[in-house]
Amino acid sequence: MTTPTLKLYELVLANGRSVSPYVWRIRYALAHKGLNFESVPLGFTDIPRAFGGEFKLVPVLEHDGKRMNESWDIAAYLDRAFPDRPALFATPAEFAMARLHDEWFASVLMRPLFGVYALDIHDAARPEDRDYYRRTREQRVKGVTLEAYTAGRETRLPAIRLALAPLRQQLARHPFLGGERPNYCDYVTLGAFHWVASVATVPLLAADDQVLRDWLERGLDLFGGVGRDPRMRALFEP
Repeated sequence: MTTPTLKLYELVLANGRSVSPYVWRIRYALAHKGLNFESVPLGFTDIPRAFGGEFKLVPVLEHDGKRMNESWDIAAYLDRAFPDRPALFATPAEFAMARLHDEWFASVLMRPLFGVYALDIHDAARPEDRDYYRRTREQRVKGVTLEAYTAGRETRLPAIRLALAPLRQQLARHPFLGGERPNYCDYVTLGAFHWVASVATVPLLAADDQVLRDWLERGLDLFGGVGRDPRMRALFEP
């Protein structure tokens, strides 16, 4: 492990837990490459002020005084900056396929997940961030209140669970989405589950979803348990 020369700016909740799915994929990427980093926690209202307006979203990675954001740019940079460390992307083709996986996951699952957990995110945020979060997210959904936007959310869970079928099919054949070892597709997907587990007051997954349960346990255990956190909320129904 290296002496930390890296800072990772993260979005945190009232309990201090890192919540952003995009930050979590970079946390896994840094662990994959065996890189230490200093965590810099920020709330929703801190981010617009933290970088002099240069960045509006996290993750932001700082390396030897240079800052960058956008998780895909950061991941590619880590491979360029630390070529002696295990590669996140063994080939350009692997990079392209991981991006395809991300596009599929974002279009099919991330927006529906927001529709289930938007109010939970508000309630878990730092008190000083909640008005800002509500205002900006209700603007995003065309003025609908968070309460109305998430109303009846339990009825949406079966469709979301069904949409996860391609993951189950792959994980029934291999221990990870990347095959015998995890790759960036695993980190993208684990990041989304960390996001949900940071805030969920309604479990996302059915109790008998053993394939995803086993994969999640393996994912949480990666790199000495980098994903283990007692503040995580239940992902599976009892």
